[in-house]
Amino acid sequence: MKDIEVVVVIVTYKSAELTIDCLRSIEAERSTSEVKIRAIVVDNASGDAPSITEAIRTNEWSLWVTLILAPKNGGFAYGNNLAFQRAYNDQPPAYFHLLNPDTKLLKGAITALIRFLENHPAVGIVGSRLAGADSNDLTFAFRFPSIVSELEHGLQLGLVRRLLRPWVVAVDGTPQPQQVDWVSGASLMVRRTVIDMIGGLDENYFLYFEDPDFCFRAKKAGFATWSVPESRVVHISGQSTQVTGYQPEPRRLPAYWFESRRRYFVTNYGLCYAMATDIVSLTAHGAGFVKRLIQGRRVDGIPYLVRDLARHSLLWSKNRKSAPVKNFRPPS
Repeated sequence: MKDIEVVVVIVTYKSAELTIDCLRSIEAERSTSEVKIRAIVVDNASGDAPSITEAIRTNEWSLWVTLILAPKNGGFAYGNNLAFQRAYNDQPPAYFHLLNPDTKLLKGAITALIRFLENHPAVGIVGSRLAGADSNDLTFAFRFPSIVSELEHGLQLGLVRRLLRPWVVAVDGTPQPQQVDWVSGASLMVRRTVIDMIGGLDENYFLYFEDPDFCFRAKKAGFATWSVPESRVVHISGQSTQVTGYQPEPRRLPAYWFESRRRYFVTNYGLCYAMATDIVSLTAHGAGFVKRLIQGRRVDGIPYLVRDLARHSLLWSKNRKSAPVKNFRPPS
């Protein structure tokens, strides 16, 4: 373990204080872990750099923290790919650990992930057990989104959910490691050999769906993904994006969420399947909206969801353009 090196990658956008707190938790992990840990922080052109630079100086982190100033805010995948590029230019580690700025490592979190990967050479990606600020577990293991999961999510009926449970995206967490389809990019560790083979994250995703897409491509290349609950991370959910965290009322989803969703289905399942998924999703969410109206629960739904699904649907020819994967590729 003493010869193993991991690079922790944090992509920040207007999250300087959260990033600094996250680095403090990494510092604590470095003091107790047997593995070599360094960090690369990418400021996605947000203005966070001066605060982070000052924290690196005052805390004497310069020997293990590198700060990259991105020329633009290209999104989560873009920022991580910049870090991969820097790490490969220096000395690529055995593992990369993708970590959200709104997270804090609990003791042994990194070591637990590395130990599991060292003992399971066929596994390429692992994820941590995530807990909120209140210490209650968040969802940290998932199935790939599919046409069936879109049906279940739209209808939101107890009977339908029970019948379609094997396709529900969220997987019930267990105390023991389990193989899953994908894990959250909030705390995701990947072998360097996975990136050697499939490259980095697809930069066509500005935000959201890049983690299931990455795990999908890894699976096609023969690498399994596992959830490792021994690794525990506190995730102040949504604080770095202001989309998925707790809100007193549901918020309208940004356009890039729908664009990422559309790309995920087209890239991984093909245009015909993706178009069928849109039809099923629109029908199911429309029925769910009518159900909430009848029950007097209209405010429980995401505002304008059906309208936005329709506007971004592949049923419109203008939405059918799909760019090839754009990602970091290691030098051959």
